Amino acid sequence: MSDTTLINNRYQIEDTLGKGGMAVVYKARDLTLDRNVAIKVLRQKYSIDPAFKEHFQQEAKAAANLSHPNIVTVHDFGFDSEQLFIIMEYVPGSDIKQLKAKQGRFDLKEALMLMEQACAGVGYAHRAGLVHCDIKPQNLLVTPERKLKIVDFGIARALATINPGEKADIVWGSPSYFSPEQAAGLAPSPASDVYSLGVILYEMLTGELPFRAPTPAELARKHRQDLPPSPRELNPNIPPEIEQILLKTLDKEPAARYRTANQLGRVLTAYLQNSLVIEPPQSQVVVITTEEIAETQPYETPVAPAAIPPRANPLDMDWITIGLALLAVIAAGGLIPFFLWVYFVYNPPIRSFDQEMFSLSLAISPGPGYDSNTVWR
Repeated sequence: MSDTTLINNRYQIEDTLGKGGMAVVYKARDLTLDRNVAIKVLRQKYSIDPAFKEHFQQEAKAAANLSHPNIVTVHDFGFDSEQLFIIMEYVPGSDIKQLKAKQGRFDLKEALMLMEQACAGVGYAHRAGLVHCDIKPQNLLVTPERKLKIVDFGIARALATINPGEKADIVWGSPSYFSPEQAAGLAPSPASDVYSLGVILYEMLTGELPFRAPTPAELARKHRQDLPPSPRELNPNIPPEIEQILLKTLDKEPAARYRTANQLGRVLTAYLQNSLVIEPPQSQVVVITTEEIAETQPYETPVAPAAIPPRANPLDMDWITIGLALLAVIAAGGLIPFFLWVYFVYNPPIRSFDQEMFSLSLAISPGPGYDSNTVWR
């Protein structure tokens, strides 16, 4: 298409941003809303496939409903000049593949912060029930302010509907980042996206892909069967905790990985927040002379440290305290009989009837020497 080409009588082509086997991406101007947009125009052999066209429209609608700061917004889609197109938010900057080509492997903190954003966007799509299916460095766009946005949600799922003769060619569009289950021809899941994110982070930190092979079939076998090289062997500066995270994302079994991109993102966030120093700076030794100390600090008379009292011997006894305690016990013991006497004076014990009669008989009976013949006068 030329710079004068109008798509759908609304979008003016201005520049070519990229080309691939499936589509061409242009920078364009939305003449109606007066803003820059990106247009992906699919090649004609895909656009004329009825099944693909139907599923492409379904996926484009689903992608248009995604509203997240780390996902490229879909504005519009349609069919013009026998070619499908999709209108997206224009994102200035570069993708992860271009950045890696310029700078080599990424700084640890930068890589984790970018991947944290990618997980946020992909995790949002997972919660909405969408799986990306084709996460690769070219689909992770980074602005000059280091804000990451993900593009091409749903395209891979639409491609899965084309005829079997073409399907194999599409599956191998980005084989270096496909999960083992995708390489085996199985349906992808959120854990498949997690695997692809893990491959990208592995490459960002080590500068190498975990698997390389001369043919797609051999590469698929390695994804399914081989263990990736230790990241720390390729880059000793990678912390052991990050290596464990990487190896978990690259597990062959989907159930053994982080279940969603959100879960992986939370792990990366926790590491960034809890690590005191991601990459410790070079230590610096500062020599200060005694003259400099005297010039910068006022003189103070040294104060002798306070004397530390000797520790008390646990076997030493305080005899005064013991004596007072004994006196208290004795005093308490002397008061007990007094209180008992007062109690019984005012509360005499109740006696039985027999005891009362016996006491009465004693009171009225004559004493010793009593003579019954004696008359009292």
